[in-house]
Amino acid sequence: MIQLKSPREIELMARAGEIVGRTHLEVVRPLIEAGVTTRRIDEAIRDFVRSEGGELLFLNYHGFPAHSCISVNEEVVHGIPGDRALVSGDLVSVDIGVRKEGFCGDSARTYEVGEVSPEARHVFETCMRSLAAGIEMARPGVRLSELCGAIERVIRAEKLGLVEKYVGHGIGREMHEDPQVPNFVGPLFGRFDPELRAGMVLAIEPMVNAGTGDVRTLSDGWTVVTTDGGVSSHCEHTVAITPEGPRILTLAPGETWAY
Repeated sequence: MIQLKSPREIELMARAGEIVGRTHLEVVRPLIEAGVTTRRIDEAIRDFVRSEGGELLFLNYHGFPAHSCISVNEEVVHGIPGDRALVSGDLVSVDIGVRKEGFCGDSARTYEVGEVSPEARHVFETCMRSLAAGIEMARPGVRLSELCGAIERVIRAEKLGLVEKYVGHGIGREMHEDPQVPNFVGPLFGRFDPELRAGMVLAIEPMVNAGTGDVRTLSDGWTVVTTDGGVSSHCEHTVAITPEGPRILTLAPGETWAY
């Protein structure tokens, strides 16, 4: 069941989303440099979110052992922070989820460490453009399949790997709510293709690979990697559908987002 949020509830979600946005902007971005371990980034995320009165959603979620997901290069999603030190040329996706006053915000951003390869830049920029295409379609009266198709067209046009195994989702009091938000138009829409309505809130999150869209999970049970070793990017925002159009809830105050 898709749960519509009231204007008041969307404002509460924006408070959680603001913490997520500030964490990315004020904490993660300054730490993205060669020599910094992913564990150090995760610990800084933990300390900042707790200082802001937020609850970290990922810690112990189905047993996940860290406060954030940090995925480097061939790691697509759900990377476990640890002793891996960043090196120049890395592409790093950092996913953060926060609950504040009973409501959730969820956002992933990809960061470049120093000078990345043209291939990595292409993957990252395509992921960002596909996210922008999806956000632009988050308007009342649009079918969910139209939003998902907009994401897919950007990725397919660049002949990059579109990850189909993992999808976006509704979000509210819980991190994962209905509906699922695939980054492609698949069989789901033969049975279920709702019209988007004001009050729906979606976590839109394309994942784009340099090679194919095929992925596998490592023996740690969490880290998802590309099967061909190609670099990957994961970009996500929590977006409210309003009568005026899409509202991105996971930005820092004063931060603008356009791609």
